[in-house]
Amino acid sequence: MLFAAQTEFLKGVVAMNGLPPDDRLEVCFAGRSNVGKSTLINALTGRKGLARASNTPGRTQEINYFTTTNGPYLVDLPGYGYANAPVAIVEKWQRLLKSYLQGRATLRRAFVLVDHRHGIKDVDQEIMTLLDKAAVTFQVVLTKADKVKAADRDKVLAQVRQNLSKHPAAYPEIVLTSSEKGDGIETLRAIIASLD
Repeated sequence: MLFAAQTEFLKGVVAMNGLPPDDRLEVCFAGRSNVGKSTLINALTGRKGLARASNTPGRTQEINYFTTTNGPYLVDLPGYGYANAPVAIVEKWQRLLKSYLQGRATLRRAFVLVDHRHGIKDVDQEIMTLLDKAAVTFQVVLTKADKVKAADRDKVLAQVRQNLSKHPAAYPEIVLTSSEKGDGIETLRAIIASLD
């Protein structure tokens, strides 16, 4: 029922003092640029243009807040691992990301999006280590599951599970999704709706 109601874009935040009041739970979505974060948020909310997807990696340069009716904030974090942005801008995003993850008491879960075709990379390890240090529970969501050959599926899953075993803040259940086909979207909705 949570996602049956209207979800709206609230604001884009470029500094910690711009965060909305912490008057409700929130969940955030983190992932490498081009992992399909915006597309997943749109699939979750059933609104095609809510989170703006871009063909240019690193387009989301701020923390974007979305409101759900009587539910948590959905928070779209800047993508990481992009090569096209100037170093100073990348450093600024990273500082903002660290401050947010370490300083948001109402953050209940971080969803770390990983492209199912590639598995966990070094930049994903960095964000997971940051989440461990901040004691923020995180859960891996594999995106683009429909684009993975059946032969590669188990190999990637084993790699992800092995990596997660090293992270104390990792939630063990992995969610496999395809925004295009709708796979895993109801599961992810149910997880978010159950958080308190």
